[in-house]
Parts: sequence; structure tokens; C-alpha cells
Amino acid sequence: MPQDPIIRWLLEGDVSIQYQTYRDLLNLKKPELQARISQEGWGKTILGRWNSRGLPGWGDDFYQPKWVSTHYTLLDLRNLNLGPEEAVPKRTIEFILSGSKADDGGIPLGPSTTAHSDVCVNAMFLNYASYFQSAQKDLESIVDSILLEIMPDGGFNCRSTRSGARHSSMHSTISVLEGFYEFQRAGYDYRHDEINNAMETAHEFLLMHRLYKSDRTGEIIHKDFLKLAYPSRWKYDILRCLDYFQYSGQRWDERMSDAIESLLEKRNPDGTWNMQAAHPGKQHLIMEKAGKPGRWNTLRALRVLKHFGIPGK
Repeated sequence: MPQDPIIRWLLEGDVSIQYQTYRDLLNLKKPELQARISQEGWGKTILGRWNSRGLPGWGDDFYQPKWVSTHYTLLDLRNLNLGPEEAVPKRTIEFILSGSKADDGGIPLGPSTTAHSDVCVNAMFLNYASYFQSAQKDLESIVDSILLEIMPDGGFNCRSTRSGARHSSMHSTISVLEGFYEFQRAGYDYRHDEINNAMETAHEFLLMHRLYKSDRTGEIIHKDFLKLAYPSRWKYDILRCLDYFQYSGQRWDERMSDAIESLLEKRNPDGTWNMQAAHPGKQHLIMEKAGKPGRWNTLRALRVLKHFGIPGK
């Protein structure tokens, strides 16, 4: 057992936390731990809520209700790092992909949304469908639909097709980056150069805003960007962004420094980070209580600091 008390504390958590702690902080591969995610703890509980009758999935429908719908449950399982070969998520995703697409090639949220799909949902779907090894050909139209949504400032905004938004959204942009990165990480080469270009402009959009500030005034765009919530759902915050940068292997950029400083200021004297907020809605289970030290935030913060070589990790 490691001597560091924070590492020991993390390794006392759910098996998914144990697996990612060994992998990301101790540089140890533990496939036997990943195999246990479906058999115990949070992973087993969530998989146990799957409904195989009628429409295979969770909740009432693909997107309802939040956060126990099929869509957000699949995102949770991907973020738990459930084994990519697990049959339940693979079967569920195959069923979704076998249905009708929206006119733009994306995943419709329901029967009344067949003209334009939602770029955030498409991006999150691309993230977990790529992670669970869906066939590239089944995901190509979803990639097409996302690439149609690039905005002049280099990012994305799901409201562009609904209310005519003219400025990109941090929420939408981080979801697209996570989806595109997972698609390429899976080894898919469809529209490779165009995806790379879109990711470069999206990175610049986030960095131009120093991850949470107005590029015009320097003021905080939204106070919730500084609240560390988990699971993130569709919502943006600085730790979600920094964790994406470390996961995708990005190099240090000075424009990340304000967000890093804010992250360090949130660290408790004992070296942990609190789960600062929870997004209201139905849940399969409460992983961690808001206002208490959280293993998810501590793990994610520590691997960000480790990746960028920031002292005090």
C-alpha cells in the first residue's frame, strides 16, 4: 500500500477510482481492477438499472429523465472506465445507432427533433460510442453533423441551430473536444485532418478565454465555471477542461495558469479537494456528497498537476 495518505485514501474508494488512481497517479496497469468495475460498486449498481425489455437502456428514453436517461448513463459508464468490451453498453449503443438519424446525420433527442440534432449530445455520444468501440462507419454521419457546427470564433454552441447563437459556448466546446479526441484515440481516421483543425480552433477558443474569463473584459464568464462538480454532465468547469487537456496530452500553455491557480486555492489543508456542487436531477446513485472531500475531484486535480509537472502534487 502506498505511503502517501491521499493515495491511500483514493485507493479506499470505489473500484473505478482505484483503477484510475493506479493508472494515472502511480503509472501501474491494473486490468483486473477494470474488470471488476462491472461487478461491484458504482458500475454494478448502474448496470443493474438497465432495462432490456422494449427499448434497451435506462430511464424513460434516450434523453429522459436527466440524469438517469440512457444518454447520461452511458456517459457515466464511460467515465467510470468500464471495460470497453462490456456487452450492455455496446448493445445499447448499437440499438441507438440502428434507429433513424436526424436530417443532419446526428442523434435526434426525440420524434420532434428530426431536422437538427444537438451538437452537445452528438459530441457526448461520439465520446462514449468511440470508447465502447462502435464501428467507425456508424459514427461518420455524427462526425459530419458536428463539423457542420463550427462557429466563426472556433468553438461550438448547441444553441446555434435553436436560437441563432453567434458566440461559442464553453459547455458545447469541451464536449466536442472530448468526443473528437475519443474518436481519434479509438484509431478512427474519418475526416482526420478536418477534426484536427476543428480541435485546434476549439483549443484556442478555450485558451483565449483563459478557461473561464471573458476575452474582452477579463471578468469571470460564469461563477459556476469555478465550481468543481462531478459528474459533470453537459456542464463546463475548469477542472473538466484541465482534465481534458491532461488526458489528450496537451502541452502547458501560460493561459491555463489562472485556472490552475484557482484549482490550487481550492485544495484543502489535508491535500484533498471538495465535491463543491451537484447538478440537480434524478440519479442512479449519489457517488459523493457536495461540500465534502471528493475522491473524483481529488483524483482529477492530482492527475492534472502531475501531467503539467506542477509542484505540490
